[in-house]
Amino acid sequence: MIIFEKQEIRLRTLELNDAALLVKWLSDPVVLEFYEGRDRPHDLELVKEHFYDEQAEVTQCIVQYKERDIGYLQFYLIDDEELEVYGYVGFEGQIFGMDQFIGEPDLWNQGMGSRLIKETVNYLIEAKQADKIVMDPQAWNKRALRVYEKIGFVKKKYLEQHEQHEGELRDCWLIEYTKQARQ
Repeated sequence: MIIFEKQEIRLRTLELNDAALLVKWLSDPVVLEFYEGRDRPHDLELVKEHFYDEQAEVTQCIVQYKERDIGYLQFYLIDDEELEVYGYVGFEGQIFGMDQFIGEPDLWNQGMGSRLIKETVNYLIEAKQADKIVMDPQAWNKRALRVYEKIGFVKKKYLEQHEQHEGELRDCWLIEYTKQARQ
């Protein structure tokens, strides 16, 4: 199913036959440096476990550019545990989380990520009535943070030792985009 198609970027739901794409991308050390970690290359079994076992609450998608499969994106309503960790307990409204990567390094540094994030944010606000959208990129990933801030995400909270990456707990930034940022 197609979620949206804008500016030659299409977001469609993940299908069973996409497993080989995920294996390709998540066994590439260049991609793994930024997503999952180079110490966690994914084979078919790990892809099935990570992306296909009981993911009912997460909308998982393949990103396409000019009909070429180029990456992965997922979005979801954040759960009670995340509301607490992120400091949103008592917030009245819908908060979506999202994660993504461009799995084709030849398309990096060409504005593809910016376009994808911008269109997904628009979709979540317009179609899903999101009040806030949050992500928690690793603090060392300056390139990603610049992209998100350029779009309108704001650093909200420093999360020490928040995510396991390449054998150690890494610090992350909670970043937030609000519906009001569009106005």
